[in-house]
Amino acid sequence: MNKRESIEKTKKCFEESFRSGSFYNKQTRDEKHLNLILNHIKVRQGMKILDLGTGTGYLSFPFAERYKQVEIVGLDIVEETLEKNRERAELEGLTNLHFVNYDGITFPFEDNSFDIVITRYALHHFPAIKDTFSEIHRVLKKGGVFFLSDPAPNDDDTEHFVDEYMQMKKDGHIKFYTQDEWKEIAGISGLKFLNGFETAIRFPRKKETALEFDDIMKRHDEKVIEGYEVEVVGDEIWITERVNNLFFEKSRAYLDNSPIFP
Repeated sequence: MNKRESIEKTKKCFEESFRSGSFYNKQTRDEKHLNLILNHIKVRQGMKILDLGTGTGYLSFPFAERYKQVEIVGLDIVEETLEKNRERAELEGLTNLHFVNYDGITFPFEDNSFDIVITRYALHHFPAIKDTFSEIHRVLKKGGVFFLSDPAPNDDDTEHFVDEYMQMKKDGHIKFYTQDEWKEIAGISGLKFLNGFETAIRFPRKKETALEFDDIMKRHDEKVIEGYEVEVVGDEIWITERVNNLFFEKSRAYLDNSPIFP
């Protein structure tokens, strides 16, 4: 499968997931984690923030509500969902919030357009990850900050159990990256690692969407699987995943020496 096919597959799956609503929300919503992100990213009046892989606007709406003097742009491939986001933003009077569709690779923005780029639980679906980081670097202003939040594999999962598990959903999951891998990819694009913190997500999926589950469990080491706390509860399978929350910077800190990271 090439990059374009992977992007179209992901787009179709997520449009369907967002349409269904309730179970997807159960999988991904986490108020504690959301508040950690909101409180860790220091925003100043007049800034412009890009929310990459915005989906239903899980980050975009809270940032726009909290910072009325900041422009928020949500970027994604899901056209139907973005239109619903626009309707919601208009209904809520969030004139500082906009949603833009793109092809999954090239950002439709000028160089040096944003002070901050944020993304949550999206990058493991991106088939052209190095191109994406190059685009992040390109659209960030000098001294701008990139914050990524994405699940990570356990240290002993050298055979990629968690990736096989996540790929059962057929939603374009590529892979979870380690912190060192993120640092390497970011460094290639010119982004410097600043700091970060780790969280976790307890993630459910419907058994009916996990037809390969038994085969995957048999193929992998029991101790590796135990590390993810995999558990079948009724008609759902639950797994615990570590989450990397990492800050990177383009070039150097802001000229006024007032950091926007913890």
